[in-house]
Amino acid sequence: MNKTQIFIYFLFFLNFGLYNTEKKGQIKMGKTRSSSSSPSLPLRWWRRTLVLVFIGFVAVTFIVWDRITLTRDHTVEVLRLNEELIDLQNLLEDLKNYLRDLGLSIQLSDRVSEPAKESIGQDDPTNFRRREQVKDAMIHAWSSYEKYAWGQDELQPQTKNGIDTFGGLGATIVDCLDTLFIMGLDEQFQRAREWVANSLDFNKNYEASVFETTIRVLGGLLSAYDLSGDKVFLEKAQDIADRLLPAWNTPSGIPYNRINLAYGNANNPGWTGGNSVLADSGTEQLEFIALSQRTRDPKYQKKVENVIKELGRTFPLDGLLPVYINPHTGATSSSIYTFGAMGDSFYEYLLKAWIQGNKTEAVKHYREMWETSMEGLKSLIRRTTPSSFAYICEKNGRFLSDKMDELACFAPGMLALASYDYGPGEAEKYLSLAEELAWTCYNFYQSTPMKLAGENYFFSAGQDMSVDTSWNILRPETIESLFYLWRITGNKTYQEWGWNIFQAFEKNSRIETGYVGHKNVNTGIKDNMMQSFFLAETLKYLYLLFSPPSVIPLDEWVFNTEAHPFRIVTRHDHEENFGALGQQKPQVLTKTQPNWI
Repeated sequence: MNKTQIFIYFLFFLNFGLYNTEKKGQIKMGKTRSSSSSPSLPLRWWRRTLVLVFIGFVAVTFIVWDRITLTRDHTVEVLRLNEELIDLQNLLEDLKNYLRDLGLSIQLSDRVSEPAKESIGQDDPTNFRRREQVKDAMIHAWSSYEKYAWGQDELQPQTKNGIDTFGGLGATIVDCLDTLFIMGLDEQFQRAREWVANSLDFNKNYEASVFETTIRVLGGLLSAYDLSGDKVFLEKAQDIADRLLPAWNTPSGIPYNRINLAYGNANNPGWTGGNSVLADSGTEQLEFIALSQRTRDPKYQKKVENVIKELGRTFPLDGLLPVYINPHTGATSSSIYTFGAMGDSFYEYLLKAWIQGNKTEAVKHYREMWETSMEGLKSLIRRTTPSSFAYICEKNGRFLSDKMDELACFAPGMLALASYDYGPGEAEKYLSLAEELAWTCYNFYQSTPMKLAGENYFFSAGQDMSVDTSWNILRPETIESLFYLWRITGNKTYQEWGWNIFQAFEKNSRIETGYVGHKNVNTGIKDNMMQSFFLAETLKYLYLLFSPPSVIPLDEWVFNTEAHPFRIVTRHDHEENFGALGQQKPQVLTKTQPNWI
C-alpha cells in the first residue's frame, strides 16, 4: 500500500466520522428543539460542502505531489545508473590503454545497446555548456570574418584582412552555411544567404581546384539546400557544377584537377607530371550524385561514376592505389600509396557513396571496393615501442615508411562508421582498430608542448612518435573521428578528448580578431590564416560531439569530406529513374522542406 492509498483511506474515514458526528448532532437536537429550528439545515449543508471541497483539494494536491516525488526519484535513479555505466566505460577504456602501453593488443567491445546509447545521448548540462562554448567560438570566428574579410575567401586575422585563396568565391561564407544553420545562428545564416543570392558569382577567369571547389563550394551549397530547402542554394550549386563538368572530358574519364571557371579550360598542375591526383579525382562522387538526385539530371552522376568504373577495371587485390593516375589512359603511375595527403578521401568516398545510396544493391560495388581497400589498410598497420601506438604507414613500391599524416586521422572515424555492417567478429576487429588509431591521433595533440598536433609524424623504434612537419592549421580529422566513435559507442571518453583539444585551440589559437594556426607547435609561433575548414569542419564536429545523436542522425545523413551533411537517398538499380527520390522527410533542423523530399 503506497502513500497515496493510505491518504485516501484516511480521508474516507475522516469524512465518514464527520458524517456520523453531524447525524448524531441532528438526532440530539431533534429531541430538544421544535420544528421551528429547521432554517438552520441549509447552514449545516453548506458547512459540510465546504469541508468536502477542502478535503478534495487536499487530496488532489497530495496525489499530484506524490506523483512528482515518484517521477523525481525515478529520474534520479536513471541518472545514477547512467553515471555508473559511463564510469564502467571509462574504466574499460583505461584498462585498454594500460594494456596497450604494455604492448598487448586486445579486442574488447565497448558497444552499448540502443536504449543505453539513447540515455547516454541525453542532453546533460555538461554537454550543453560545452556546446555553447563551441558556439561562442563559432560566433567569434564568424564575426571576425564578417568584420575584416566579408566576401573574400578567408580571413588573415593578424593583419585584419581577407585573401582570395579560391578565386574569390566567398569560400568561408559558402563553407559555413550549414554550420550556422545547425548551430541555430539564424541572423548570421540569413546574411550569408543574402550574400550567396546577390553577390556570389562563379564567372571568374580563375583556374580553380576541381577538388576544393567541389567539396567546399558545391558541397556547402547542397548541404545548405538539404537543411533549409532554399532553392537559391540549389541554383548556385548547379551553376558551379556545370562550370566544373568539362574537367571530366578526358579519354579515360579521369578528370583533370584544375579548370578555368569562366572558359572551361582544364589541365593538371606541372608538379604532378601531368597526372591526376587520386584524392582529387575520386572525391566528387557524393556531391555530383546528390546534385543529380536533387535536379533529376543524371549527367552529373554519370561523370563521377565513370571514374569509379574506370578505376574498378584494374582494381588491385589489396585495394590500394598510388596517388597519381594518367587521365589519358586511366593507368596508375609509380608513386606512393597513402591514407594521408592525396590519397585519403578516395577511400572515404567508397564507403560514403554506399551509405549515401542507403546501402542498396545499386551501390554494393562501392562497399565491395572499400572492403578490399581495408585489407590493404590493415597491411600498413604497425605499432610502436614501447607504447604500442598503432599507425598507418605509407608505401612506396615494396617499402614502407613509418610516417603518418594528421590527415589520415579521418580513418578511425571511417572504420567505426563501417563497423556495424560487418558480422559480430569482424565488427569488433574494425572497431578495436578504430579505437587504437584514435588513441594515436589524440596523442598527436597530447605529445606537443601546446597540445596541438603537427602536420605529420614519424615513428622510430623505441621513441613512439615524433613530430616531423610541425605546423598546425586547425585541422578537423581527429575531432571528426572522435565524433563518429562517440556516436557509435556512446563512450564519453571521446567527448573528453575532444574537449581537451578544443581547450588547446582556445588557449593557443584564439586571438582578438579570430583564430590562427601555428607555424611550429613546439615554439608557438603563430601564422596568419583562419582556414575556412576550421569553421566548416572543426567547430561543426566539436558542436556535434556535444549534441544529442538526434542532431544530424547518421542513419539519415552522410557527411562529405568537408563535413557537409547530405540527405541519404535510397538508390535503385535503374540509375536514370530519378522520379522517386527522397521518400524520407527531415525529422529535425528543418525550416522549409526541400521539394525533392
